[in-house]
Amino acid sequence: MDIASFFVQALNGLASASSLFLVAAGLSLIFGVTRIVNFAHGSFFMLGVYAAYALVSHAAPTLSAVFAVVLGDSASQTAAYFFLLLCAALATGALGALVEVLVLRRIYKAPELFQLLATFAVVLVLQDGTLWLWGAEDLLGPRAPGLSGAVDIWGKRFPTYDLFLMAVGPLVLALLWWGLRRTRFGVWVRAATQDRDMLGALGINPRHLFTAVFALGCALAGLGGALQLPREPAHLGLDMATIGDAFVVVVVGGMGSIPGAFVAALLIAEIKALCIGIGTVDVWGVSFAFSKLTLVAEFLVMAAVLMVRPWGLLGAPQSASRASSDPDAPFALGSTRTQFAWLGLGAAMLVLPLFTADSPYFLVLGIDLLIAVLFAASLHFIMGPAGMHSFGHAAYFGVGAYAAALLVLRAGVTSEWALLLAPFFSAVIAAPIAWFAVRLSGVYLAMLTLAFAQIVWSICFQWDDFTGGSNGLTGVWPSAWLQDKSSYYWLTLGLVTLSAYALRRMLMSPLGYALRASRDSVGRAEAMGLNVARVQWLGFVVAAGFAGLAGALFAFSKGSISPDVLGVSKSVDGLVMVLLGGVHTLVGPLVGAVTFTALQDSLARSTEYWRAVLGASILLLVLVFPQGIAGSLQALWWRVRHPRRAAATANARGAA
Repeated sequence: MDIASFFVQALNGLASASSLFLVAAGLSLIFGVTRIVNFAHGSFFMLGVYAAYALVSHAAPTLSAVFAVVLGDSASQTAAYFFLLLCAALATGALGALVEVLVLRRIYKAPELFQLLATFAVVLVLQDGTLWLWGAEDLLGPRAPGLSGAVDIWGKRFPTYDLFLMAVGPLVLALLWWGLRRTRFGVWVRAATQDRDMLGALGINPRHLFTAVFALGCALAGLGGALQLPREPAHLGLDMATIGDAFVVVVVGGMGSIPGAFVAALLIAEIKALCIGIGTVDVWGVSFAFSKLTLVAEFLVMAAVLMVRPWGLLGAPQSASRASSDPDAPFALGSTRTQFAWLGLGAAMLVLPLFTADSPYFLVLGIDLLIAVLFAASLHFIMGPAGMHSFGHAAYFGVGAYAAALLVLRAGVTSEWALLLAPFFSAVIAAPIAWFAVRLSGVYLAMLTLAFAQIVWSICFQWDDFTGGSNGLTGVWPSAWLQDKSSYYWLTLGLVTLSAYALRRMLMSPLGYALRASRDSVGRAEAMGLNVARVQWLGFVVAAGFAGLAGALFAFSKGSISPDVLGVSKSVDGLVMVLLGGVHTLVGPLVGAVTFTALQDSLARSTEYWRAVLGASILLLVLVFPQGIAGSLQALWWRVRHPRRAAATANARGAA
């Protein structure tokens, strides 16, 4: 690549950095003030593109005629075009304010990551709402009037509109800096970022401030999307494609730091642009495709930054996350009545194949539910007792699935041995990842696990000769005696039951108590002589091993495997299951996995807009059961059994 091409590619990176910064700045503002991990932020970017398309397509001619009276014909079209883009951003911000008032305002007192469940539900609703309004086709908007040409830079043609985008990022950064430093609203935002509990003492209504900040953050995301209208078509995949990059930029720059988001956006956009520009390079007869690194470049940067500076480039260490104030009574072994209930449930599941001979689909669904339960239980093992939140748990599920498939297809190992060995491979992959991850906490730990998971996904996605690449692996079937679905169901039931029991026993062992001690107070745990990092590392590796077993069972149940099982969406599914059921109850992952999987399956077969119905159902469950389904029901049962103690606890909390 010559110097001219290198320079032009660097300019492309600057243009992409501007839109990325707008999205990340809004996400950083929202987290800094509300402490909400807004998983729906990418949806507002997507809506910005769609809203801009709708406004420009329908209102641009009329508005141009109005502007022509004042500005003349030459400038009226350009002014109308960008005015409508701004209107699209404002409409997106108004929708964000509505979401904050109707949904998020009701759950601010819930644990921080529990709010992730609500924003995930918003993603599902907005995605199907967009599908209903604009359809599934990609929509390509018109070019910006007056900026549709190109300029010559060292013999290379460079779009004029990209030069305009390069100026937008610094301009928005300057406006945000001025607003946060020189206005009363900015003082309130900075006060909320540093100490939200002092807002009331200063006479500020936190609700109004939170709504305003959330609307501003969503408007910035909508503006970033609207400005992309001339560059890429509006499509339904923009939300998930954007939120990952936005999270990376915010975490690399430092949570809550606007300048940090700008620096991180520049860094990541330039690295990706240069990887594309370099292309394929031959070194000593070996070809290195740098263009393929664009799939994982930002996650490599994030992993490197977090391992050196855990709070980001320009960020500051975050305060401790809010923990649930509920007691850990659900970790008790349970009464005799409860044990009989479990035995009854086990007996019913054991005889299920005898009653589904005419409906094999229910047996397949039963296998899927059991695998989901094991996957959720393995994630709960580190989320509940240890307080470690992983956004990349699907990596170990996928490694187990690929390990089982490769052992059968490449090494000729029987499926029985593959099921036994797959958890070992997942644990081996998790061991070095956990060594770095347990040195972080909160959102930074979660994002580091996401970074490593995306690196593992990228390897599986691109290693065509070994993993099958994007096509995955097929023909992954178990041994002959397990070909019958009833036999495989009983095997899955047995392995999941034994795994769930083993996880429960470990939670009641010294390891489980050490994990809870490290979650509740690191300082006290270390003063007691516990090596917190070692305890958390061991818990992480154990959880990865059981997730690998779930992945191996999944591979043999489907007969094939693809990189999707290692993707972000699979990790989010696991988080949703645990949070939906209740992170502070042992039965929570079981309840959450069954509820989420059954809802998803039944709705997908009954309506085209199943995501919206599923999202609305999750939102309803979140509002009705703010501690998860199992957690809220248990809390209600405890208040019924111990009314005096419940009243005393409520009074103490009110006084506090």
